[in-house]
Amino acid sequence: MKERTEQNWNGLFERYPDLLKHKSDLLEICEALRKVYQNGGKVLICGNGGSCADGDHIVGELMKGFLLKRPLPQEVQKRLKESFGAQGTRLAEKLQCGLPAISLNAHAALMSAFSNDVDPELVYAQQVMGYAAKGDAVIGISTSGNAENVANALMTAKIKGALTIALTGRDGGKIGTIADYRFIAPAQETYRIQEYHLAVYHQICAYVESELFEF
Repeated sequence: MKERTEQNWNGLFERYPDLLKHKSDLLEICEALRKVYQNGGKVLICGNGGSCADGDHIVGELMKGFLLKRPLPQEVQKRLKESFGAQGTRLAEKLQCGLPAISLNAHAALMSAFSNDVDPELVYAQQVMGYAAKGDAVIGISTSGNAENVANALMTAKIKGALTIALTGRDGGKIGTIADYRFIAPAQETYRIQEYHLAVYHQICAYVESELFEF
């Protein structure tokens, strides 16, 4: 672990000392996602309601700079500038390295069509069937742990050879038993579970970014 990663990492447990007992679980999740990206994989995320919004939030932190600037590699910048002149220079200077992540709630036409024509509880599973490949990761978020559409997505992911991660609460629920890795927030109320989830996925994103980029 890099020094800056460790400093940020330790800060989480200073702010949330009740997460200390989850430290090893969280480190396993961070390392698992680091390896997914290091090996060229991508991350798919699904949830409902506030957890759906959390999925969008995670994508926003992964697909652009979060705590780091993430400038493009020099070779990519050079090719843009040489190929497209002034506009290429603008692209080279402003585009950032992204970590591929897809929020599965973001495809309204597909979701409404599949819900209407087939089964609304399988909308995320259908997308996992289409998007996921061996070496990818699928993150399912459910405060109760029992969202059927999220559970179906994780089951499909395992068949596709993708790593599965659950962010949940209470007793972990169904998705807590399915996933390869899990964080079960130490709370019962939905809003409190979501507060823990926010702190945790920010830390996960910061960890992965810090370890993968040199900037």
